[in-house]
Amino acid sequence: MASLLSSRLPHQRPSNKPVLPPSSSGSILLHNFTYKTRFDQSRFKCSAGGTGFFTKLGRLLKEKAKSDVEKLFSGFSKTRDNLAVIDELLLYWNLSDTDRVLDELEEVLLVSDFGPKITIKIVESLREDIYGGKIKSGSEIKSALKKSILDLLTSKAPKTELRLGFRKPAVIMIVGVNGGGKTTSLGKLANRLKKEGAKILLAAGDTFRAAASDQLEIWAERTGCEIVVAEKKKAKASSVLSQAVKRGKEEGFDIVLCDTSGRLHTNYSLMEELVACKKVVSKIVTGAPNEILLVLDGTTGLNMLPQAREFNDVVGVTGLILTKLDGSARGGCVVSVVDELGIPVKFVGVGEGVDDLQPFNAEEFVNAIFP
Repeated sequence: MASLLSSRLPHQRPSNKPVLPPSSSGSILLHNFTYKTRFDQSRFKCSAGGTGFFTKLGRLLKEKAKSDVEKLFSGFSKTRDNLAVIDELLLYWNLSDTDRVLDELEEVLLVSDFGPKITIKIVESLREDIYGGKIKSGSEIKSALKKSILDLLTSKAPKTELRLGFRKPAVIMIVGVNGGGKTTSLGKLANRLKKEGAKILLAAGDTFRAAASDQLEIWAERTGCEIVVAEKKKAKASSVLSQAVKRGKEEGFDIVLCDTSGRLHTNYSLMEELVACKKVVSKIVTGAPNEILLVLDGTTGLNMLPQAREFNDVVGVTGLILTKLDGSARGGCVVSVVDELGIPVKFVGVGEGVDDLQPFNAEEFVNAIFP
């Protein structure tokens, strides 16, 4: 039986060397390649099973995010422009205008997709503090507004950093519907992690969409990562992920990034496939997958909530990647999804560039939409 899976390097095609015959157990074998991986061993030193590498990696990601704060600021420009009217409302605020100003503030927040539940809660809290004498100026109203949103984000889902455990390889599954930017987000995440010194293996587990493997192979070439793909049509996604994680474990990769087939949250059979993928990975590495990141299209605003609920019910989503926020004035959906689900936003997509997937920071987000 021909091998179902192939391990490929960037710019490399399968060699003409004969493939080893399958074992008597019928297990799937990988093609063998001679390769060299560029990896700065001097930068990170940790033993297998130690926490040092992933701790350092997390710190480096945070530091990089701080240096890229301008990208986050520019990425939310449309939402910020939408909310700029708040400054005008508060500029000449006085106590007699409170109800009118708060009604207009409520409308602005709703238009930016903060959602009715959050909007009413914020506005009524402001009203109570104003009439109670705790807030006495327009600038204090804005400060209280920003604090309310920041408190909500940090209390409902404070753990925004990647949680990669202490065993290598860490396994991250990327899930979501077609068209939301799932494979692109995986590629950008691979680029960010690779730049910080991690040895990355990609798994092309989207075996349902014909062009998905080709798309991920392009990202592998672009980022200099290695990849495991299915050679034949109709290969099971769980088989691809299984072989990738096994190779990651045997060959000392730090992180295996697993793509999965895009699916509507209403498609029961495809959603069940995700459960199979999760189970097969957990049998190879204890505690894996370390993260299951759901990619949501930020331009859909509050319409993303049913998707998120269903994916979470089926596989237990650990974090969110919100994409295309640079093209939307509906940035309030970030707050809505955290409030509704209590799932932390881990990354936000704020542009088309390979470096435009930014680690999420609640305080920087609030400052970006309310400067």
